[in-house]
Amino acid sequence: MTQQGTSTLGRTGGRRRKPRRPRRWDVVAVIAVGGAVGAVARQLVSEALPGSARGFPVGTFVVNVSGCVLIGVLMVSIVEVRRPHRLVRPFVGVGLLGGYTTFSTYAVETQRLIEAGDPRMAFAYFGATIIGALLAVQAGVLLIRLPRALLHWRKR
Repeated sequence: MTQQGTSTLGRTGGRRRKPRRPRRWDVVAVIAVGGAVGAVARQLVSEALPGSARGFPVGTFVVNVSGCVLIGVLMVSIVEVRRPHRLVRPFVGVGLLGGYTTFSTYAVETQRLIEAGDPRMAFAYFGATIIGALLAVQAGVLLIRLPRALLHWRKR
């Protein structure tokens, strides 16, 4: 009973609260640093590639597809090849590649193409990015797995 005469059991449904795990500020810090580096890299790539207000958004397309290749490489590398330091995945996977890839810009650019009266280009960009991203992840996975499989096959 509390001082006001009500039970504290009613607030949690009779369940005990799980103790909170302490926040790991080192993980938050490496994500922030990785995100900053990734965002700068995205900006540099986007500025280096030609683009137009009404044309295919090449910069964003290249960034998202190349980011997906790197995500495929990263995930296989840290899961199947070797176990890296515990901060590598948050730094590279969440921070760096999260800041580098930009699927929100992809959605905005698709909408802008539609509003500019070019639904065919919007549809082409929309589809090419989705298909390109999925194929790019698979390419990244194969980039790591294939040489290992060939080495294993040669040893037979």
